[in-house]
Amino acid sequence: PPPGEFWDSRYNSDDFAYGTSPNEFLKEVSGSLAPKSKILCLAEGEGRNGVFLASLGHTVHGVDASAVGLAKAEKLAEKQGVKDRFTTQVVDLNDYDLGKSEWDAIIVISCNMMPPLRQKVHSSIPPALKPGGRLVLEAYTPQQLELKTGGPPVPEMLFTTEMMAEDFKGLKLERNE
Repeated sequence: PPPGEFWDSRYNSDDFAYGTSPNEFLKEVSGSLAPKSKILCLAEGEGRNGVFLASLGHTVHGVDASAVGLAKAEKLAEKQGVKDRFTTQVVDLNDYDLGKSEWDAIIVISCNMMPPLRQKVHSSIPPALKPGGRLVLEAYTPQQLELKTGGPPVPEMLFTTEMMAEDFKGLKLERNE
């Protein structure tokens, strides 16, 4: 099925599939973002990361293929009192224009894509960042297939250090584990 259908089905519950607390890595690095940043969150899902960033005073735009997930994200933002700093948009990343020098930060947490789309999206990130902008990305490595503790069971959707360096030429990689 198209990504939106898969994720709509995954999020079609009163519960939050990944909870309402932010991703731990994002929480850990959030202090390195400039105050009151304009932030784009790709694959925002049910909003836990974008709402967290909005609660820190950032202006956040979350995009995802799932209308169901983003509707829950908007309710979470309202509940947390950050609806004025958090917007959403249902998009197909195949067609989404990230813009040029638009964002202080772009957040990519577990945005699992097949190589052609991954390369297209990733190549559009550096020019979409304002000068001095930051990319915060967390993804699974091929070792995850052996661990079986989460992430896509599809080798092509996993990252190596070399792939990161190739996808993000021109960006300084500060942390790579």
